[in-house]
Amino acid sequence: MADDIPTCPPPVADTEAPKVEAPKGACDVHTHVFGPEQRYPYSPGRGYTPEDAPLAAMQRMHAVLGIERCVLTQPSVYATDNRAMMDAVATAPDRYRAVVAVKADVTDRELAAWNEAGARGVRFNLVDKGGMPFDSFDAVVAFSERLVEFEWHVEFLLHVDQFPDLARNMARIHTDVVLGHMGYLRTSKGLDDPGFQAFLGLLRDGKCWSKMTGAYRVTERDAPPYEDVVPLARAIIEAAPGQVLWGSDWPHPWHYREMPNDGYLLDQLADWTEDRATIRKILVDNPARLYGFD
Repeated sequence: MADDIPTCPPPVADTEAPKVEAPKGACDVHTHVFGPEQRYPYSPGRGYTPEDAPLAAMQRMHAVLGIERCVLTQPSVYATDNRAMMDAVATAPDRYRAVVAVKADVTDRELAAWNEAGARGVRFNLVDKGGMPFDSFDAVVAFSERLVEFEWHVEFLLHVDQFPDLARNMARIHTDVVLGHMGYLRTSKGLDDPGFQAFLGLLRDGKCWSKMTGAYRVTERDAPPYEDVVPLARAIIEAAPGQVLWGSDWPHPWHYREMPNDGYLLDQLADWTEDRATIRKILVDNPARLYGFD
C-alpha cells in the first residue's frame, strides 16, 4: 500500500432504524463493496484506500433500512476491474444491478456478458483520481452509441457548476444520463448557479436523472443534520420527480468529516418531500424503470 494514498474511515456500524418506512421493492441505487484486497486488488493509480466493506455488511445495513434492491456502482479505486462488484451482483441477480467502468477497447462481447450479468450502465468519474479511463469527453460521446442496443445509460460524477456547457454536452450523449450526488454542487454556490439551472433543465427534459446521494459531500456542515442541502434537494425533486433516485453511497468512501448514519440518510427524503407518493417514486418506481427491475 502506497504511503501517500490516504486511508478512508469506516462507515457507522450500527445503522439506526429510519423513521421513513421504505415501501416494498425499495432500492438503494448507489453502493459499493470493497475487499478483501488480497482477492480484489486496488488500482495503483487510486486516490484513496478504503477499509474492507463486504457484501454481508451492506446487506445488514439494508435490512435495517428496509431496502430490498440495490445498484452497485464501480468505485474509482478499482479502475476498470469490475470483479468485486459483479461477484456481489451474482449473489442476487433478481435484486441487484451494476454500473460498470470500462476502457475504450471493451468488446461488444464483454458488454453483452455484463448485460446478462446485471450491468445497466457505464460510469465515468471525472472527479476522483483513476475514475476516467477514456482520453476525452468526445470519446465518451462516441462510445455511448454502443450502449443504445443494451438500453444502458451513462453515469457521470462531475460538478455541474464546473462542467462547461453542461446542457449541450449532455445532449450529445446517445443514452440517458445519470448525474451523481445531486449534480455535486456545493450548497454555498446557491440554486441560481448557471450549471445547476442547466442541470434542472436536463431533468425536466427527461435527458438526465439525479442520484440523491452524498448530501454530506455537498453540505457546508461538518455533521448532520444537513439543513443547507434541503433547498437543493427540493429543487431537484420539484423539477422532475420522475427522474430522481435515492442512494446511500455506503460505505461513504473519501469522507473525512463526521460519518453519517445510513438511517438518517434515508430519513432525509422526508425533509426533501412531504408527498408519500413521490417518495415511492424515488425509492421504487424510478429505479425499477431505469435499472430494469421486474
